Amino acid sequence: MKYNRTVPLKDGRTCVLRNGTAADGQALLDVFILTHAQTDYLTSYPDEISYTAEQEAEFLRQKTESADEIEILAEVNGMVVGSAGVHCIARMDKLRHRAGFGVSVDRAYWGLGIGRALTESCIECAKAAGYAQLELEAVADNEKALALYKSVGFTEYGRNPKGFRSRVSGWQPLVLMRLELN
Repeated sequence: MKYNRTVPLKDGRTCVLRNGTAADGQALLDVFILTHAQTDYLTSYPDEISYTAEQEAEFLRQKTESADEIEILAEVNGMVVGSAGVHCIARMDKLRHRAGFGVSVDRAYWGLGIGRALTESCIECAKAAGYAQLELEAVADNEKALALYKSVGFTEYGRNPKGFRSRVSGWQPLVLMRLELN
């Protein structure tokens, strides 16, 4: 899936939202490791990330060539500061209408509108791909993320009380959210 859009940020700068290319493998890996070190709300810790820049480059190539999946990079002043993606939950007939969604942004760029722009772009791409439903899981204490997701139409459909087991805080409940796309 291909995507390219420029959005204004709250501080007057602009952010380019675009497909990653094979040349962005190292930049995506770097921002992935950075964002996972900055918050306890993401799925993994930096020491658990075993991908290489080459594997990230291949991942980006596959997403760009895909008809129904995408990884969008957020770039400010030529630097990758975040990413978000849409992926098919499963290819079986009973499940292929569902897409998963994830987003992360470098903490230095929080509050500028990048997370919202990435989220809205992923919703747009999921609709274009023909999905009926976009899904995510968010840590219940992540109030800013939950407010963002609700503001663009996601609704809670359940909770997993032991969704994450944090090294820092113990059990973290996950809020299960979905957005109907059609």
